[in-house]
Amino acid sequence: MRHFIIAILMLLYGFALIGQNRVVNGYVTTLGNLHVANLKVSARNAGSAVSTDSTGFFFIVTNERDVLEFSSDVFKKRRVRINNRLPDTLKVAIEFVDSPENRQIAVGYGYMNEKDIINSISQMDRKRNDFCQYSNVFDLIRGRLPGVQVVGGGREPEVIIRGIGSITLSSCALYVVDGVVVNTIGHISPCQISSISVLKDSSASMYGSRGANGVVVIETIKGPQ
Repeated sequence: MRHFIIAILMLLYGFALIGQNRVVNGYVTTLGNLHVANLKVSARNAGSAVSTDSTGFFFIVTNERDVLEFSSDVFKKRRVRINNRLPDTLKVAIEFVDSPENRQIAVGYGYMNEKDIINSISQMDRKRNDFCQYSNVFDLIRGRLPGVQVVGGGREPEVIIRGIGSITLSSCALYVVDGVVVNTIGHISPCQISSISVLKDSSASMYGSRGANGVVVIETIKGPQ
């Protein structure tokens, strides 16, 4: 199989030289290091389109100055501009828009398998939980999500995902509400919450160093649907 792929790449490279095009290949990942299969990759100017294989690998003919688009309803659209500084082999990370419906779609279309999603994300949603029975968001989180602790008192305790790793530095998780990083979540009423997801380990790496202590992702009823 690998020899076949190399032969195809060489053939495409020959066509690229003739037409002043360029062959680009790479891998598509999400939630840190999960490979995304069956995802459509298209070159907007060249008009070519392919799908990633079971390992997230793709190769595609593009123009010398083109835009690659990685698209699906369950991922945020990602565009990569082709230019002289871009290497021929790419690693493209795309953001999974987590919801119960999107999990079903992702599994159904073969983008990821259910086990990988469950291992990467812990989630509660209002369709299966009565969020309004809790007095505040921290009582809602406390003891309901595996590996998550609420530490401290007052109106703004800390949500700890990986355990307290430092006495002097904060181990508090990063908070993302409706796609925006915020400093506090104490003001959010449980009745306003549509879902809560917890990202940890490699699945939090999409937020860079800010997600080193894990990420609490909250979608509100007024947020994106």
